Amino acid sequence: MNRELIIAADQGAFNLPDTDWKILSQDAQGKQIDVTVYFREPQSDWKQMSFPIYVSRDSVDAYLVYRRIFPGYRMWNEMGIYQRCVENYVEKSVLNNQSTNNSCMNCHAFCERQGEQMLFHQRGSHNGTYLIDHRQVKKIALERDGKPASFVYPYWHPSGRYVAFSTNETHQDFHLSDENRIEVYDVESDVLIYDTEKERVFSSPLLASMACYETFPNFTPDGNYLLFCSADSVCMPENYRDVRYNLLRVAFDPEDGSIGTQVDTLYNAREAGRSVKFPRVSPDGKRLLYTVSDYGNFSIWHKDADLHMLDLSTGAIDSLPEVNSPDVESYHSWSGNSRWFVFSSRRDDGLFTRPYLVHVNERGQCGKPFLLPQASPDYYECSLFSFNVPEFIHTPVIISKERLVEASRKEDTTTIKHIEGI
Repeated sequence: MNRELIIAADQGAFNLPDTDWKILSQDAQGKQIDVTVYFREPQSDWKQMSFPIYVSRDSVDAYLVYRRIFPGYRMWNEMGIYQRCVENYVEKSVLNNQSTNNSCMNCHAFCERQGEQMLFHQRGSHNGTYLIDHRQVKKIALERDGKPASFVYPYWHPSGRYVAFSTNETHQDFHLSDENRIEVYDVESDVLIYDTEKERVFSSPLLASMACYETFPNFTPDGNYLLFCSADSVCMPENYRDVRYNLLRVAFDPEDGSIGTQVDTLYNAREAGRSVKFPRVSPDGKRLLYTVSDYGNFSIWHKDADLHMLDLSTGAIDSLPEVNSPDVESYHSWSGNSRWFVFSSRRDDGLFTRPYLVHVNERGQCGKPFLLPQASPDYYECSLFSFNVPEFIHTPVIISKERLVEASRKEDTTTIKHIEGI
């Protein structure tokens, strides 16, 4: 039976009743909703515009976590990590820096898309990496060669026992005349692995060498491999345009934490002529989504940055023309059923980073990206925040903001001074 829903408004904007929308969208699964908008401007005739809304049969993870921050370069005043329920418009603060002396907080990550097990970093007066298991918080820090260092880009092992981190010495410079406003680059980086049970950090010469910049670690869904990006180290910043990252893979044994001795190349930057970052294997293990740009590893400020997808069974690469835009496409995250991913893009105005959702069918074909819906149609026009590092989770974050603030101020820090294996 075809359903018809008629909504009237006199201010140019309206909300559909929740109950009516749920019934309508459930009935339309695998089909489409046909929309016709009738409108009239003062002293003009009625006009109409029609368009379809395609409704997938595939569900999407219920929650999206992101960092909201003003799109600046060196300074910040207000930022926070927020959780949004995509089944409605309810957003809650996981932690914001108004409660932590305006500290920088970043790089939130979840184990198997579970809100109960996560981590994030704080910098400044509450410096450290915060590992959360339900309502328990552990705070760790890193020293190398007697000097403070930082865990940076993280990825959880599916078992929850290990976390792979990069550790980066990152610099930033401004262009005098370039379509990209700034250049962010590493002068040193390695990949390390933290064992949450034994509270030790270990690595391998394959993951941490003076000859290469290693970064962006990522465990495969079966937990048996570690992916990472690696580029030859060069004199920086003089040669920043010559830095191109390969995508590599090494075996990993979760039973004892041993790292393999042979490296496989999944993306050869020299042959492709571009640089890869943010490798993410779909939860079903079939596809690898990653970001490419002409050079470097900080794609959020590179207008040429695009998403590509590799079919792991055939080796075919899809350049995703239906997903990419002339501006930045960068960070991305899979939904648990491998049928959706979310990515950050500056396609709207070249300044603000916003989250776009994409459906992926069983053949790996992507639908049209759409902006994360908000209750008000002018939300993004009125917002001065960028949305960074969008991560899907299927269960909500349960630890309270108050507990995280308390941990920031009172939790003892475990400082790790020895890295095994290198």
